[in-house]
Amino acid sequence: MKALFINGSPRPNGCTKRGLQELEKVLKDEGIDVEWLEIGSKDIRGCISCYYCRTHNKCVFNDLVNESAPKLAECDALVVGTPVYYAGPNGQLHSFLDRLFFSTAACIDKTMKVGATVVSSRRAGSTSAFDDINKYFTISAMPIASSTYWNEVHGFTREDVEKDLEGLQTMRNLGRNLAFLLKAIKALKDKEGVPQQERGAWTNFIEG
Repeated sequence: MKALFINGSPRPNGCTKRGLQELEKVLKDEGIDVEWLEIGSKDIRGCISCYYCRTHNKCVFNDLVNESAPKLAECDALVVGTPVYYAGPNGQLHSFLDRLFFSTAACIDKTMKVGATVVSSRRAGSTSAFDDINKYFTISAMPIASSTYWNEVHGFTREDVEKDLEGLQTMRNLGRNLAFLLKAIKALKDKEGVPQQERGAWTNFIEG
């Protein structure tokens, strides 16, 4: 089993990375492979809703999003880490996730892939950023791994995060819970497959 880690921080070895690394240790101990994508400083533009992906199964902008799609298809869990900017995720990360999820909606079945969000902040704004990213999972039939607190670490520097003992504890508990979910889902998936997802009904109130 494999977890794909997306680090949305432009500081590749900063606070967000430290929180993710604590999670990574536990997953590896549990026999889960981890692959990293560092996207925080990449030039990633936003979705323009052109629907090119609906007929070509890839985004019209041939960049890191299209390169990452096969990794999403192969992984069993998607872990997204972000710093907090104005109570939200990093802009590049948001654009990346918008396009990755939209362009793969028809060609990559995300059903029962486990999602997890990790946020880092100096002080506040973390829970709204946490909620923002979790929405990508909840519209994709992806169960969300939880912990014993919101999945966050605090600090202005990586060294500060080392002092956030509760935050690091939260990451370790998240790792154990995520690994448990992956193993439980795999056991039933191998036996029965994934739940059927109905599609086609739209709430738009347009007659005819």
